[in-house]
Amino acid sequence: MPGAHHWWQSAVIYQIYPRSFQDSNGDGVGDLPGITRRLDYLQELGVDAIWLSPIFPSPMADFGYDVADYVGVDPLFGTMADFDQLLQEAHARGLRVLLDLVPNHSSDEHPWFVQSRSSRDNPYRDWYIWRDPAPDGGPPNNWLSNFGGPAWRFDEATGQYYLHLFDPKQPDLNWRNPAVRQAIYDAMRFWYRKGVDGFRVDVIWMLIKHADFPDNPPDPDWTPEMMPGQRLRRLYDQGQPEVHQVIREMRAVNDEFPERVLIGEIYMPVEELVAYYGPALDEVHLPFNFNLVTLREWGALVVRDLVDRYEATLPDGAWPNWVLGNHDQPRIASRVGHPLARLAQMLLLSLRGTPTLYYGDELGMEDVPIPPERVVDPQGLRMPGFSRDPQRSPMLWERGPGAGFSSGEPWLPLAADYATRNVAAQRADGRSMLSFTRRLLELRRASMALSLGSYRPLNSGDRHVYAYLREHGGERMLVALNFGGEPCAVELGVTARGRIQASTSMDRDGEVDLGALELRPHEGLLIRV
Repeated sequence: MPGAHHWWQSAVIYQIYPRSFQDSNGDGVGDLPGITRRLDYLQELGVDAIWLSPIFPSPMADFGYDVADYVGVDPLFGTMADFDQLLQEAHARGLRVLLDLVPNHSSDEHPWFVQSRSSRDNPYRDWYIWRDPAPDGGPPNNWLSNFGGPAWRFDEATGQYYLHLFDPKQPDLNWRNPAVRQAIYDAMRFWYRKGVDGFRVDVIWMLIKHADFPDNPPDPDWTPEMMPGQRLRRLYDQGQPEVHQVIREMRAVNDEFPERVLIGEIYMPVEELVAYYGPALDEVHLPFNFNLVTLREWGALVVRDLVDRYEATLPDGAWPNWVLGNHDQPRIASRVGHPLARLAQMLLLSLRGTPTLYYGDELGMEDVPIPPERVVDPQGLRMPGFSRDPQRSPMLWERGPGAGFSSGEPWLPLAADYATRNVAAQRADGRSMLSFTRRLLELRRASMALSLGSYRPLNSGDRHVYAYLREHGGERMLVALNFGGEPCAVELGVTARGRIQASTSMDRDGEVDLGALELRPHEGLLIRV
């Protein structure tokens, strides 16, 4: 990319689920002092920014995604002084800090909602979405909660229903009300003035609902294996055209502060996702691209098709991004197995655009089975079989008690293999997933081709191999990924020689002839041409 660039374009973002990263006081729940304690690890790993899932005061009905105060810190995680220290020490190490903004809904214990539900004529009534019952006394329409069941809860005291697209304890804010917008924008400014480097905005595409509240039609593609909330096509409770004006306003607040980044959580195909950059690139800098997360088939042709379609649909000047996992989705190692998880890590950290790493994926952590009596996720409690607890299990630091995460009983069970799959063990193993990830991050940071260069796919002559070039100036990096379970000879039509910079198994180096390149099963190579 010619000329100057923004820090977030060459950065690697690392998502921390604060409850599960590091506990400093023995209560079994991770906290801000714990994260501060582990900043040296993150610096050593080679990431550039950390994104913290919500740390605001909350009754924890949805573990912080039910906010009771947008400008505070929940005592479970520490104090505002603890946050200030984390921010200061992160910045001292060259690490940026992003917060998770949850503007679609608040907690039902937020003072705004307490006022709103107190009477129909309360000044805060219109801060939330209230509707009269249907003629039969039931919900105003057929909208479904993402956590199962109707998206409406009847309030006996005032005789109306309020909308909650998630848990009943998460009433949706009314973003058609200018006062709501101003309150959230003021909260953004509060954190920006503290020095926060950006926001990841939760379910940003859901903020505006259709003004007439029509029923959503059935989805003919729904099957019983899918979540109950997906039985309807989400035509009217999300993705409304007016949401783009809201996002532009949010971006304008962001742009009052130099070099801050705005990232939007948006689950959409790439062809629809790119609209959220805005017609003048004036909406979110990065609409999160979850299409690698939601792939049903993990193969070379499918992945190449996805990348090529995304690159082709990006607006001029828009910057791509890629994600492999997060707190809402099964871990990549559990989805595709460990050999392909290594291949996926090389893919993530060598594609054009900003990558986001989920904590623990650098170790190859897997989903942890949670006994029914230990399930705490509201989605899992309301819809058995769809709990997100397995991918939120505590970070594995060492083989000792509590895996180095906590001296107390962890809030979720530890992985069964924590004695061998942990930071201390993998740090000492030059071929471990952690060593492999550190090597990829080291290469990315040192290479303009990998961090900012162009992308060009190559025909490999094998349907199981996906190969591409990253180029910047005179520097060329070749990535060749064998998604298949058999060895193969790759015909790239390139006569040059190259030097291996990284292999998925961390056991190959030296020069190779690109005209006669051989890949082992599930092997990826990153080669300097």
